[in-house]
Amino acid sequence: MQNRSKILLENFENFLQENLPLAKSFHPMYQTALHEMFQAGGKRFRPLILLQVVDTYEPLLIPAANHVAAGIEMLHTYSLIHDDLPTFDDAPLRRGKPTLHITYDEVTATLVGDALNSHSFYMIANAPLGSDIKMQLIKELALNGGAEGMVLGQAIDCYFENKKLDIKELTFLHIHKTAKLIAASMKMGGIIVGLDHDQTNLLYDIGLKIGLLFQVQDDIIDVTLSDEEAGKTTSNDTSKNSFTNLLGTDGAIREKEKLIHEIEIMFERLDQKLAFKFQSMINYYFK
Repeated sequence: MQNRSKILLENFENFLQENLPLAKSFHPMYQTALHEMFQAGGKRFRPLILLQVVDTYEPLLIPAANHVAAGIEMLHTYSLIHDDLPTFDDAPLRRGKPTLHITYDEVTATLVGDALNSHSFYMIANAPLGSDIKMQLIKELALNGGAEGMVLGQAIDCYFENKKLDIKELTFLHIHKTAKLIAASMKMGGIIVGLDHDQTNLLYDIGLKIGLLFQVQDDIIDVTLSDEEAGKTTSNDTSKNSFTNLLGTDGAIREKEKLIHEIEIMFERLDQKLAFKFQSMINYYFK
């Protein structure tokens, strides 16, 4: 990863830790549980995508963009906490640490996820940006993270467990469950810096491809790495609709290579400086 990306991530991480929601009360563990998943770390892939766009065009807006990036990371973290619950994947490990329902209990984990969902929009609403920009950002995150995006993908994923989907249906599932939030992160970076409609839509389309690539990579990790190597529960998707279950590990690897090729072609339509940054990210995370 390039030095500038490391600096963006380090500054974002400091901002995130300093701006986690405060919930002081006589509850013995709620605030600790609220912060725990962030202190366990994470790739911060979605915030970095947004910050890379902003840094390319308007680096002076990075402090304001950190509010938005934190909102996206909070929404993403809520989805992970809920995914790990017994009613979903019943996973004991996330980010190298026991999941919240293991450390505390199922009620606490559920409520922490609910709180982070709401607080993500508070972070954007409180960003030092124009009201019209914040309205667009909130709309984008709600659309892609909610009923027509990530939650729809989760609903399909759960309902069709143990029921085999075809490749078109599987792609639809993961576009919604994983790719739309990544695509929204890219587009929201474009909204912050004032890119036009065509440019923000191009960022979104590239983000959908990167999101699918992210999911294929995740499915490959699930069957090739141990829990300790991955930092989360693996070999946990045997009844799920995954690219490895449908295509086999070798087929999923070919799908990954195909997506990388398609993404690199799309990069040719981007600003050269931004394309270089995204190519570096692809090389770092996926090659």
